[in-house]
Amino acid sequence: MSPTITALYGGLLGLLYIALCFQVVSHRRRARVGLGTASDTALERAVRVHGNFAEYAPLFLVLLLAAELSGAPVALLHVFGAVFFLARVGHAVGLARSSGTSFGRFYGTLFTWIVILVLAVTDIWLALG
Repeated sequence: MSPTITALYGGLLGLLYIALCFQVVSHRRRARVGLGTASDTALERAVRVHGNFAEYAPLFLVLLLAAELSGAPVALLHVFGAVFFLARVGHAVGLARSSGTSFGRFYGTLFTWIVILVLAVTDIWLALG
């Protein structure tokens, strides 16, 4: 079995990662900051959007790969992948626009956590079953 579902969502998340990297570089160039954030709030937000994505995406992909290789239903894997991807897009948009509470940030975080929790439990269930 080839992990094509994980490859699909890994590819989509990779593209999103590059877009977030581009945002950081754009803010750095505009603010003329090579290292750190120089207390530039827009740059600080861009760095946190990128960093937050980098904190969650690898764990998600490992959990998704384990589920796929353990024989989880294809439809369920696509639900996990699609919801996680949309949650990360929503979080990135929400946090990029405001450092406070926003619809995208709140629901992006909520659904990121839900997917990781349900996927972790699924992996445990598949491993023990």
